[in-house]
Amino acid sequence: MKKTDIILLTGLIGSIIFSNFAGFEKKLDKIEHEVLRMHILANSDTEYDQNLKLKVRDKLLENSDEIFGGCENLEEMKIRANEKLDEINDIVLDVIHANGYNYTAQTQLVNMEFDAREYGDITMPAGKYDALRVTIGEAEGHNWWCVMYPPLCIPAAEKVESDEQAAEDYFEAEELDIMKNPDKYEVRFKCVELFRGLKEKLSK
Repeated sequence: MKKTDIILLTGLIGSIIFSNFAGFEKKLDKIEHEVLRMHILANSDTEYDQNLKLKVRDKLLENSDEIFGGCENLEEMKIRANEKLDEINDIVLDVIHANGYNYTAQTQLVNMEFDAREYGDITMPAGKYDALRVTIGEAEGHNWWCVMYPPLCIPAAEKVESDEQAAEDYFEAEELDIMKNPDKYEVRFKCVELFRGLKEKLSK
């Protein structure tokens, strides 16, 4: 085979591989942009502070209909969350004070990095997600998180239906396969991680 043919063949193979992983990255981007997460960070890892974190969680989920009732899509959820940050933070503070603590609390709508996390029958891929983030006190303890949109938090908390069934109502088949069978995509995940790291370095 001629040298020019080898170069052309190598370039073609490289283009196919790049196209494959670029397409996979687009699917991951789509998942990230379809989701609003809740992220609650405890004051510390003591048993008391971790229990307090869960009480905050329970109260926020209990009030989710009052806060987000009528929202029909992700954009409406984010707008409502941003409008009600003070109200949500007041709920958090009420729980803190009712349990005899004087911690401060902060509630924000942020875009933050998450590691890959299992959630029931699905695994949310690592990436940057919009999140309703609640920090309690020094915020040095382990966190609790869930998916607010699609509304997986409530089914998981009340065991109304499985996370899998709730997810199937919102995500496309290819997205669900990525989340249900992450091991099958391990190499692609690693390539996307490297690809994103390279893009970040080049953008600086």
